[in-house]
Amino acid sequence: MKDLESKNIIVTGASGGIGSSIVDKLFHCGANILASGTRIEKLEELKNRFNKIKILKFDISQVDKIEEFIEMASNELGGIDCIVNNAGITQDNLAIRMNIEEWKKVIDINLTSTFLMSKFAIKKMLKNKQGKIINITSVVGHTGNLGQSNYTASKAGIIAMSKSLAIEYAKKNININCISPGFIKTAMTDKIDDKFKENIISKIPSARLGEPEDIANAVLFLASSSSNYINGETLHVNGGMYMA
Repeated sequence: MKDLESKNIIVTGASGGIGSSIVDKLFHCGANILASGTRIEKLEELKNRFNKIKILKFDISQVDKIEEFIEMASNELGGIDCIVNNAGITQDNLAIRMNIEEWKKVIDINLTSTFLMSKFAIKKMLKNKQGKIINITSVVGHTGNLGQSNYTASKAGIIAMSKSLAIEYAKKNININCISPGFIKTAMTDKIDDKFKENIISKIPSARLGEPEDIANAVLFLASSSSNYINGETLHVNGGMYMA
């Protein structure tokens, strides 16, 4: 997409499978990218593959430093046209065994930090009179999932929050949307027991797990001018597992 050339885009969680695929797609569309994550060796690998990108190690759990991170990223890029809030964690447990730390850690990182990343990015975008925010959620934020009451709550919260932000800033030419992946082939799904994986696939009409590239393609669309009249929406990429 030619309209992404030279656009300044932040991608968080870039050291993971989906994040690195997003960086790959955006890079080949000519975007000016700052890739962020917690694993510096993975970020350096990305830098070696895509030499023009910028990298910045950052842990989004450091909520008191998020404003500083956005400022640094904006200075590195020369502004912010788009941010892809992809970073997040899981810490699974059955509800009666889940302690408050497990609950709070997932909510704080997945929801609170995504809110703050969006908030401070919006402040930059208001000065530019335009911007795009893309928040990565999950199919289980719509369906619920065994042992993931904290994770599903955080992902459902991102969806509702994004709708509110979209209402607040649509008139300022800022589009805020979500992408809700289904089960995607990543290091996380590689660890799933084969029988459980077969059970998951049996519930997917496309009869396969998704590829990180499937999510990256959705990011390209929402980051581009092709989506300018789409706001407060969630784009489901799950092979038909969940149909809204």
